[in-house]
Amino acid sequence: MSQPTNSGIITDKNGERVIPESKRADGSTRKAIKVRPGYRPPEDVEVYKNRTAEGFRQRGKGPVPGAEGLKEDKSDQQSSAAANKNAKRREARKKAKAAGETEGEDQKTAAAAAPAPKPEEVDSEAEREKKARNLKKKLRQAKELKDKKDGGESLLPEQIAKVIKINELIRELDALGLDSEGEPKTAKASSEAKEDST
Repeated sequence: MSQPTNSGIITDKNGERVIPESKRADGSTRKAIKVRPGYRPPEDVEVYKNRTAEGFRQRGKGPVPGAEGLKEDKSDQQSSAAANKNAKRREARKKAKAAGETEGEDQKTAAAAAPAPKPEEVDSEAEREKKARNLKKKLRQAKELKDKKDGGESLLPEQIAKVIKINELIRELDALGLDSEGEPKTAKASSEAKEDST
């Protein structure tokens, strides 16, 4: 008799394949079942293993491929003349870098003492103009939607939300020093004064 397969099939002395008799839980005996020649149950079929897919699933587990070979080769490289030369170059670079850092600190203190232009002021002015343009655009769109609504057209919920925010946009423009049309307040006041004088 041979060892049973995964499905429990054994080969007897005559060469026939059978599932041997067994006992049920209630104590009764289950008869032996003959298996046709050439039949292989699914449990006994070997699963095809794709090497590429298996390698992909195993990535990240275990050591880095080829790392063991590098460890063995390092001892040979250390004794070579080129490795010694490279090591000397690295040390020289480190020393030069350390010397350069002390010089760099002296230059930094000298640069800090000299007055430098402040880019923050320029950036804040550019940011302010950008925000003003954005708010003017939103206000214009909201007013157009309000006109559509007054004309009797139905608006989407997002469009209605824009119409509701008109007063908020005007307040934000006011905080930036602009009127409800997006023009600077001082320029508008001076233009009105000129119109009044004429």
